[in-house]
Amino acid sequence: MSVPAKTPTRKPSRRAPKRQRVDWEGQEQAVLIRWLYGERQRQSIVGPAYAATYAVPNGGSRHKLEAANMKKQGVRAGVSDLVIAVPRGGYHGLYLEFKATPPRDAALADSQREWLTLAEEQGYCSVLARGLEEAKATIREYMSRPATRVLGKREPLKVGSDWR
Repeated sequence: MSVPAKTPTRKPSRRAPKRQRVDWEGQEQAVLIRWLYGERQRQSIVGPAYAATYAVPNGGSRHKLEAANMKKQGVRAGVSDLVIAVPRGGYHGLYLEFKATPPRDAALADSQREWLTLAEEQGYCSVLARGLEEAKATIREYMSRPATRVLGKREPLKVGSDWR
């Protein structure tokens, strides 16, 4: 009678299983957008910001090829998370760098600080908000400012396709 061949057995791992990374910032930012939607439904002073707010998808992990293609298409490190394209208080709009509520917040990267500075120099209101409540308060304050008026006549561009 033949002896069955031994199959190699794996030793049990002594390491704890990797915990799934939680995107606290992304979750809170989604709540902020839902809040803006609710403000629009309630027709509050903040409501008009909902339709003119967009997220800049700079973060997250990507395959190297996808990241390289996005960079070729104009993605820039440090661009703020949310832009509210509503002119208020003498500004052209609001660039909001959103961080999760402490202690789950991340440090402000040098590229983010540089972008906030650049946007401010170009006439935008630039704000770092740590957490949902600070972001709401920032948007409330910004949207409560008087609308920025354009002085003088706007000069249309001569190039570009007509979309009107």
